[in-house]
Amino acid sequence: MRASIAQHRGRLGHPLHTTIRDLHRRRGRERRGLCLAEGVRLVEEALAARIEIRGVVVSPTLDTSDRGRALHATLTRHGPVVDASDAELTELAATEHPQGVLAVVALRHWSLDDIPTDKEAVIVVLDAVQDPGNVGTLVRTAWALGARGVVTLPGTAEIGNPKTLRSTMGAAFRFPVVAADPETVLEWLRARHVRVVAAGTGGTPLPRHDRGKPLALVLGNEGHGGRSAVAVAASQRVTIPMIPAAESLNVAVAGGILLYEVLRGA
Repeated sequence: MRASIAQHRGRLGHPLHTTIRDLHRRRGRERRGLCLAEGVRLVEEALAARIEIRGVVVSPTLDTSDRGRALHATLTRHGPVVDASDAELTELAATEHPQGVLAVVALRHWSLDDIPTDKEAVIVVLDAVQDPGNVGTLVRTAWALGARGVVTLPGTAEIGNPKTLRSTMGAAFRFPVVAADPETVLEWLRARHVRVVAAGTGGTPLPRHDRGKPLALVLGNEGHGGRSAVAVAASQRVTIPMIPAAESLNVAVAGGILLYEVLRGA
């Protein structure tokens, strides 16, 4: 692929053009095992995490700042870079303002066994959380607060979705995010003696977590909470105390509060 990209340097053409178009579709991402990283910050994070970059398209906008010029120079040392006009790059990108850079990247492939389940481990399980922005924010929050990994169940926005990946702000490059079916996850949790609690309405306030035992926190869709076999098997349903007039919180906000209580609470 690299040789082909080099042949098309200076114009936005096949095969990179075709690859990028294909990666806007979930089927394309799954078939190729690739996804799109757009914007200066996300591409910088991919480089810092040593994520494999398969191809890059840049436009003149990237060279309008010192930071952009530095990134451009770094990218040219990592492989072929295809030049495009700002209009061409905008047409290819999933975002309205791609900041002059779009990279095709290969995320690391993680399995459940890559997620540590030591006695202080906290694992986030996302149960049919459909909004890509919420999923990305939860991944970013889980990583920042010290969770060991994130498991996504069916119905959850995929990590390779461009909006999801942008919302992780690079966290998806740095720790395990694993998609798996509920039965497999439940078997894995039971085999490792991980306690499961599920967030939802009508539960009890989350007590301080005993950091001597691993814990899985299940976060579900805002409308109905978790309904998978993993959520049903939870030993406790937990909730965030709120004033009576407040019906619910955004799942990313609720997840952040609960994770803080578990991982950083007094």
